[in-house]
Amino acid sequence: MSSGVWFPTLGLMAWLCCLSLGPVQGGKVLVMPVDGSHWLSMKILVKELIHRGHEVVVLVPESSLLIRGSESYRTEIYQVPYTKAELDENLNGLRDGVFLKPPAITDMFINVQRLINFTSIQAKGCESLLNNKPLMSRMQGEGFDLMLTDPFLPCGSILAHVFSIPAVYFLRGLPCELDTKANQCPSPPSYVPVSFSGGTDTMTFPQRVKNMFMRLVESYLCRIMYAHFGDLVSRYLGDNMTYKDLLSHGALWLLRYDFTFEWPKPVMPNMVFIGGINCAKKAPLPADLKEFVDGSGDDGFIVFTLGSVVSSMPEEKAKQFFEAFRQIPQRVVWRYTGVIPDNVPKNVRLMKWLPQNDLLAHPKARVFITHGGTHGIYESICNAVPMLMFPLFGDQGDNAHRMVVRGVAEKLGIYDMTTESLLAALNKIIHDKRYKEKIVKLSKIHLDRPVQPLDLAVFWTEFVMRHKGAAHLRVAAHDLNWIQYHSLDVIGFLLIILITVLWVTLKCCLFCTHKCCRKGTAKRKSE
Repeated sequence: MSSGVWFPTLGLMAWLCCLSLGPVQGGKVLVMPVDGSHWLSMKILVKELIHRGHEVVVLVPESSLLIRGSESYRTEIYQVPYTKAELDENLNGLRDGVFLKPPAITDMFINVQRLINFTSIQAKGCESLLNNKPLMSRMQGEGFDLMLTDPFLPCGSILAHVFSIPAVYFLRGLPCELDTKANQCPSPPSYVPVSFSGGTDTMTFPQRVKNMFMRLVESYLCRIMYAHFGDLVSRYLGDNMTYKDLLSHGALWLLRYDFTFEWPKPVMPNMVFIGGINCAKKAPLPADLKEFVDGSGDDGFIVFTLGSVVSSMPEEKAKQFFEAFRQIPQRVVWRYTGVIPDNVPKNVRLMKWLPQNDLLAHPKARVFITHGGTHGIYESICNAVPMLMFPLFGDQGDNAHRMVVRGVAEKLGIYDMTTESLLAALNKIIHDKRYKEKIVKLSKIHLDRPVQPLDLAVFWTEFVMRHKGAAHLRVAAHDLNWIQYHSLDVIGFLLIILITVLWVTLKCCLFCTHKCCRKGTAKRKSE
């Protein structure tokens, strides 16, 4: 290449390098997380925002489960009216309940009651934060550009409204489809199944009747479920504001699913799918754990965990698992903190915490025994590992139903499982090739995307910061009342016109008929 071409090319490259070394225009992000597994995936986005030059402040209750301080972001700890022991006691009640079989007809009501019990104590912590005037004044004075929050609890949405900053919601979904309703997103019951209905997007007439009935029941339960949230919102933002109204002002919704998991349904322009955000990055396994799984041979190994909340179980139930694992050739890596029996099978490795995604990425992983949380489901889909699912509470039963219908999982009840049923399910998943073939196909579909979920989440979060919101994505349906939304006023107006035209036409016909009849009568009389 001649020097005449080299020098302009080098100059262009140097200019581009200088541009890339320019200062990062970072924003200030206030984060209001929800404790537990909700925080684990949000933390991924938080760390990436910090990596890209943004300043992040995380509000942390003094008594929490998984939210901890970090060197990479600043934490503001606020007092709450409950202790760590009370929080643990609340969770212990939740854990103990999952191993008892409730009557089938009350499943939905029990789920609602468990959710109310859990969120009530969290709502008290939120109220304590809102009443902390010195902290609130200091936070408001820092000039945040954005609120990143999970609307599963109302605190972040209230703070965004009080501080007059746009809110980006980071969530899997809300009970009773409140996220869909708040966003004015259509959800026709003809092909969008209600939670716990056991339906899919393809329903027969009896299934659609059941779906419509369950939607009516759900609307009643939702009023009970969100009553304490509504009271909190009205006390701090005025009687005219409901929790649904508050959520409707969210600038953007980052939804931790896609349509390899969810049934196809309508979405709004400010809804972005980031399913699989938690399974993008993988790390090498610890040496001793790698040696254990590498030594599993052609039989491979099983990953077993029931999530961040349930790491132990009653001894009698644990014995059933130990006895089943003793009878299979696969090795088992099990997150278990309960009572350890004397005769633990040699093929079982017990751990207090395990690198779930890294284990599932190993080529010898055969089955993932999971409770059905979305984090684990997406890690299973990303790494193409079929599942044996034990849904415990919340949306996990619905999550498991989706995977069973797609043919990539089997589902058992933790309360009525036996050693024999566990062995039968494991052998079915391992030896029936259709499970692996279908999860491989689902994984390929999920991974075939132009932008990685984390990059997409970062882009839209920064987009909201750059433009001080995303008002252009907010649909006009928010400004319409119920009559206008369903065009009942237009239909009524057209009906009035139609009836008027028909009435005038009928009157004209009657008038003409009457005239003709009178002329005919007069003519006959004259003759």
